[in-house]
Amino acid sequence: MPWQDEAKRAGLMDDVHPKRRVHGPHDVRFLGLCDLLLFARGRRILDVGCNRGHTLYDFGLNGAKMVHGCDIFGPGMAAARQWFTEVRDFESRFEVVDLRSGPGAIADVFGDQVYDIVLMLGVLHKLRREMPLPLVSDLMKDLGNRAREYFAWSGYTEELAHLDSDMAVAGLTRVHTSEIAGAGHPAAIWARR
Repeated sequence: MPWQDEAKRAGLMDDVHPKRRVHGPHDVRFLGLCDLLLFARGRRILDVGCNRGHTLYDFGLNGAKMVHGCDIFGPGMAAARQWFTEVRDFESRFEVVDLRSGPGAIADVFGDQVYDIVLMLGVLHKLRREMPLPLVSDLMKDLGNRAREYFAWSGYTEELAHLDSDMAVAGLTRVHTSEIAGAGHPAAIWARR
């Protein structure tokens, strides 16, 4: 796919230096958000920028009925598909998605599907470097609209004000913020009230 070649040149997918693709192992990216696992039973989960699906696997082990993930990293999606083939307790789906085109990228793959919990862990800062901010905002509002109960995020402090605004438009209110992962690297949860 041509956009994958472009993404490699742009640094979005670094197969040469794979440690630079993500900040720490999946459990570090999920610090401050683990309480959501208590709400997994019977829920539908979407993880945007899911890498290889590790966090979704945790949700599945905690009773989620459906887990969907997307990432620009094609080999990660192939690995997730392979890893989840032996799991029969919940539905899983993993798709390569280039979010730089905005909310249409999600709709092209997942249609108008809504989820109980939407996750975006350690991804937003990458999109803000690659996309015009109004398009990023449109994408975040769309993801907020897809979240029936909770939207969870981890990233950088400077992203919070924009997220609060976008999630408010989607009808969500921030109910939890944690800096357990370190100062300047918060995690937050917005809920539909």
